[in-house]
Amino acid sequence: MPDFASRDPQSPAFWDERFERGFTPWDRGGVPAALRDFVARSERPLRTLIPGCGAAYELAYLSDAGWDATAIDFSPGAVSAARAAVGPWSARVREADFFTYAPAQPLELIYERAFLCALPRAMWPQVAARWAALLAPGALLAGFFFFDDAPKGPPFGIGQAALDALLAPSFRCVEDAAVDDSIAVFAGKERWKVWQRR
Repeated sequence: MPDFASRDPQSPAFWDERFERGFTPWDRGGVPAALRDFVARSERPLRTLIPGCGAAYELAYLSDAGWDATAIDFSPGAVSAARAAVGPWSARVREADFFTYAPAQPLELIYERAFLCALPRAMWPQVAARWAALLAPGALLAGFFFFDDAPKGPPFGIGQAALDALLAPSFRCVEDAAVDDSIAVFAGKERWKVWQRR
């Protein structure tokens, strides 16, 4: 494993360094099957935010499917990688802090893909509160949740009871499914979940 200077995942420099060195073991290089299935089953396109977007393959997929999607990341390195990866949709990638980002129009979906588990556990209540603040009743939080009890990260795993306690005050789980196409770092430890804002 490379010796990185920045050890604080709350700092953009932590992620910039990893993108600059090409050390991105969370990058699957494509779109997970569960998201493709979710899009196929949706009655209509949803206005979507992808926080902590990384290379943003999902942004291109959603945009190609006619969805109004925006990807944000606070790491300039991630934003640069995402803009290069999504080609004609690069204008939909923004450098922004999830905790202060204000969408131009109300969101209908927030897509979760290795954002929560990238942040230290102490920040999770802030993440959940921000998800709730950005989504109106009936809107969805959908994506992949990483279950693990290893003390060090990222990725920082969560337990099922802890995830329920974190989200249940503002969300109800409406879908929960196993994932069979995980990349190595998440294999056997993630589930696809859809939560609806109460």
